[in-house]
Amino acid sequence: MLTKAIIPAAGLGTRMSPLTNGAPKEMLPVAGKPMIHHVVQEAADAGIVEICIVIRNGKEAIRRYFEYDDPEVGKTGS
Repeated sequence: MLTKAIIPAAGLGTRMSPLTNGAPKEMLPVAGKPMIHHVVQEAADAGIVEICIVIRNGKEAIRRYFEYDDPEVGKTGS
């Protein structure tokens, strides 16, 4: 059974400009939560217990979003 996942989130998001000029595309809201939240939630619901999100400089908002424990998503942070 798979228990680990790598989520690439280091792209520039240029195809979603101008929506992504102020925030990473992964942080755009869908149903009241950032898109990346839904991706992580789906992974956790599928039994994934270790998730690595690959980001680049300028996408610290993603790291900050997951730097706390959220019971809806499971244990987050490092």
